[in-house]
Amino acid sequence: MKLLQGVAIVALLTTGCGGVREQFIGTRIDDGCDGEWNVCSTTVGCFLGDRSYVEGRFPGKNQVGIQIFEPSEVTVGLYLFEPAGAGEQTVFNFFEPSCSSRVRVEVSGRALFGENEKLGFVSRKAELSNKGDHLVEVESDARARYLMKIDVLPLRLRDAQ
Repeated sequence: MKLLQGVAIVALLTTGCGGVREQFIGTRIDDGCDGEWNVCSTTVGCFLGDRSYVEGRFPGKNQVGIQIFEPSEVTVGLYLFEPAGAGEQTVFNFFEPSCSSRVRVEVSGRALFGENEKLGFVSRKAELSNKGDHLVEVESDARARYLMKIDVLPLRLRDAQ
């Protein structure tokens, strides 16, 4: 009996609190993203926040809305699984309200898969300065399934650290 308890404890310690997927998601819930919201003259299926994530498949494009209440650093996180091909390029676009401007961040397919393999996820950041509804899109020719989450950190909090 003690041997079984010891094995169970070792197994628990080596796996931590769930796998990489569970750690990436945390306490967030899956948003089916099946609504219709007008952001930047386009329709998105959902607004992501610190309590939700979406699931998708590359190749393709995913567009979501986020709300910002003050200048903030926005981080898009991707957890890639069932990889079938790295593709050539993945592009992260962060738009200011009304698509008045955007921050474009590109990553090669090889770097995308390498980062995911090394860290267990991929993330890219941009600073957005205007409050309101923002469009965030991720487009890739890679072949994989993914979970996507977005974190918003007000610059005043980031700079105070």
